Amino acid sequence: MDAFKGRSQTTKGIWIAKAVGIEPFTVVMDLEGTDGRERGEDDTTFEKQSALFALAVADVVVINMWCHDIGREQASNKPLLKIVFQVMMRLFSPRKTTLLFVIRDKTKTPFEYLEPILREDIQKIWDTVSKPLAHMDTPLSEFFNVEVTALSSFEEREEQFKEQVAQLRQRFFNSIYPGGIAGDRRAVVPASGFSFSTQQIWKVIKENRDLDLPAHKVMVATVRCEEIANEKFSLLASDEDWLALEQAVHAGPVQGFGRKLSSILDAYLSEYDMEAVYFEEGVRNAKRLLLKSKALQLVHPAYITLLGHLRSSALMNFKIQLEQKLSRGEGFVASVNSCMQSSTLEFDKGCSDAVIKHADWDASKIREKLQRDMQAHASSVRAEKLSQLIAKFEKQLSARLGEPVESLFDTGGKDTWASIRRLLRREADGAVSGFSTAAAGFELDQEGFGKMVQNLRDYARSVVVKEAREQAGKAVIHMKDKFTMVFNHDNDSLPRVWTGKEDIKAITHEARSAAVSILSVLAAVRLDEKPDKIENVLSSMLIDGSVAISSRSRGAGIIGDPLASSTWEGVPPENTLISPVQCKSIWRTFTAETEYVVTQAISAREAYKRSNNWLPPAWAIMAMAVLGFNEFMFLLRNPLYMLALFVIYLFGRAIWEQMDIPGEFRNGTMAGLISVASRFFPTVMILLRQLAAKAQGHPAHEPARHTQTLASQSFRSQTPTRTSTSTSTMDSSVSSNDSSETGVEYSSPQLTRRRVTNVEHEEFS
Repeated sequence: MDAFKGRSQTTKGIWIAKAVGIEPFTVVMDLEGTDGRERGEDDTTFEKQSALFALAVADVVVINMWCHDIGREQASNKPLLKIVFQVMMRLFSPRKTTLLFVIRDKTKTPFEYLEPILREDIQKIWDTVSKPLAHMDTPLSEFFNVEVTALSSFEEREEQFKEQVAQLRQRFFNSIYPGGIAGDRRAVVPASGFSFSTQQIWKVIKENRDLDLPAHKVMVATVRCEEIANEKFSLLASDEDWLALEQAVHAGPVQGFGRKLSSILDAYLSEYDMEAVYFEEGVRNAKRLLLKSKALQLVHPAYITLLGHLRSSALMNFKIQLEQKLSRGEGFVASVNSCMQSSTLEFDKGCSDAVIKHADWDASKIREKLQRDMQAHASSVRAEKLSQLIAKFEKQLSARLGEPVESLFDTGGKDTWASIRRLLRREADGAVSGFSTAAAGFELDQEGFGKMVQNLRDYARSVVVKEAREQAGKAVIHMKDKFTMVFNHDNDSLPRVWTGKEDIKAITHEARSAAVSILSVLAAVRLDEKPDKIENVLSSMLIDGSVAISSRSRGAGIIGDPLASSTWEGVPPENTLISPVQCKSIWRTFTAETEYVVTQAISAREAYKRSNNWLPPAWAIMAMAVLGFNEFMFLLRNPLYMLALFVIYLFGRAIWEQMDIPGEFRNGTMAGLISVASRFFPTVMILLRQLAAKAQGHPAHEPARHTQTLASQSFRSQTPTRTSTSTSTMDSSVSSNDSSETGVEYSSPQLTRRRVTNVEHEEFS
């Protein structure tokens, strides 16, 4: 140090080097001095740490002390030694370190008086130090050897100072030998482990907090700033503006929340800054941060509540806007994206208005929850709309397939299932096309869309199958209707007239074949276009007579009988509507209920034959020819008689046509005679008037028709009302409550052929 340049710090930190010329090998550590101006009163931690490090590592610790500081408290480093002694006993085991106190600039006070005072002060420090239980009664000599020496002033007695320093240096030669200054040292560390040992010791010292005691002004600032911060926090918690703002936030969203709350916090933080401005800056700032943190914790629940209101409001607006857009027919995905963007922007705007400048609170979690809620609602609406859309097309399929399929089953025929398949394919394709167009706005993924389309096609198929099962339950009714239609109508769909020329057996066979065709159509579902032998089996077993209706055949099935089974060959059980066994039972019921129709037809045919047989028997004709030969020859010889007979024939022919004699006798001989007798004379009078009119050259057709109509009405008013002639009547009404599976009541339509008699007008020339 250059005395002419002033006093300053010469050593900073800890310096370690090999001592030159000292035997044996000696390492010297030079420590930074205590109570230096450069560190000041606030940075004494390193002084304590370096002093403790020297005591824990070195065998001899040289402590420089100014002579005039002996007897003083701070200048003699008593507080420092007290702390170092206390921590050393707790952290390290005794190793007998030598404390060499070097009294600098010795004065006139004799050394004999200075040494006892210094030793007494060291002993007092040791006695007042709080010790661990293991060292409560341990003397100072167990830890330390205290040595005291003195040096003259370097400035006043330089030669004497250098001589005394040389003598002190000699004490470090052979210092570790018995009798040396460090001859009784313990816990010696080998040179190879010196580096690791010092590192571990420094680490233990750095981690010990007892050496980091604050300065006095720091302690004062800590206490006072904390009091000011607590006072301001209490005032903030009871502030009327804050309480009103908090209450308003619980009721709903508050405009300008962040600005209002930031203003309140600024006021109290500013008051804290004004009152704590003169205290230590580090403590002041730390307590300000603590006050700010506590204030933000106080207002944070209100902020979260406000974000909850903003989220609820944005979610409600999203729901309303989405419903409005969908009601206007806009695409679902486009509407959802637009509404989500609008609601998110609304939420972000509210969050920006609620931001407090003192906090960096993140609203991303609330924002993510809002987006999840909107997506969940959109998914719910999407599922609902898709469900409604699917229900709409399912209803459409039910309406477009139900009645047409029923109509196809009513008509029956070999191409019934082919027509049903075409109808099903056409309607299913139409429904799928309509659904695809309607669902385009939902932007469904390929897998989900394909599944919905398949479900729609499956539903259409289920409608057909359901209708088929219902119609299969009415198999007997359908068979009887078909039988009646074919049996009672000809190929032109006109009602049959049983005139005796019809082959009732062939007609019955044809009608029953049609009924079997209906039964085969209703026996199984044929939507897969797979061929089967149901109709062939039913025709061969039922029409060809293999299945009789006798009492014996109603028992157990015949061996090898294809109808004695519960399934059809080549038809899956789920596609079976009427099993073979049920077909046998239905056929028995059907034949029993249609026998009466056939019987009535046969009876009508026989009645027609009897009513239309006008010719006498052959023997009568032969007798008339033999017995009337003379009369016939007489007529040939007299032409006038022949002319008279011819006129009589023409007149009779006219009366025959006018009165429709065959038609009058269709209801029986007696009824015909009565009708002819009652109408004979009016008809003769009409014919005579027509002849008279012709003879005079006047048209007589219309007057005659009028006269005839008047005569007919006059005659009918004088005679009982006569029902129209019926050539054949077949009325069948059967109410069947058979023990078979059908158990239905059936009434066959009446088969009646009516013919109203009209008087025909002929002109004679």
